Parts: sequence; C-alpha cells; structure tokens
Amino acid sequence: MLIVTYVFSFVFALLSAALLFTWWRQRHSGALLLAVTYATAAALALMFQAWWPLVIGFLSAWALRLLGLDPGAAQRQDKP
Repeated sequence: MLIVTYVFSFVFALLSAALLFTWWRQRHSGALLLAVTYATAAALALMFQAWWPLVIGFLSAWALRLLGLDPGAAQRQDKP
C-alpha cells in the first residue's frame, strides 16, 4: 500500500507542477489554489506515509473545481 501512496503522491506533485506552470502563464488564481492543494496533499501523504491526505486533497480539489476555480472553467462558460 505504501508504494501506491508514493505513486499517487508523485502524480499529485506532477499535477501541482503543471498547475503552477498554468498559473505562471495565465495568472489564474484558481490554478494557484489547485496547485497548492495538490502539493499539500502530496507532501502530507509522504510525511505521514498514509493514503488519507491524498483523498482529502482530491476532494478539496474537486470542491474547488465545482466552485469554478479551475483554469478551464471560464472557457467552458463562454461556449454556447
């Protein structure tokens, strides 16, 4: 189970890096919030060597996306 936690932490860290790059290019505040959420979840999962920070991080990121804070939300709202 620990290997799965490491793999998902690595994926969360990659998502965080991609979202940080998106924030740097577009200055979308939601991308920065999502990047911090994913990075925090990955760091806590590695620190505690547990899976539950990843679940909480994923649910938090999903809540931010439902609030419309993901970078693609504005583009989807403009389309008819």
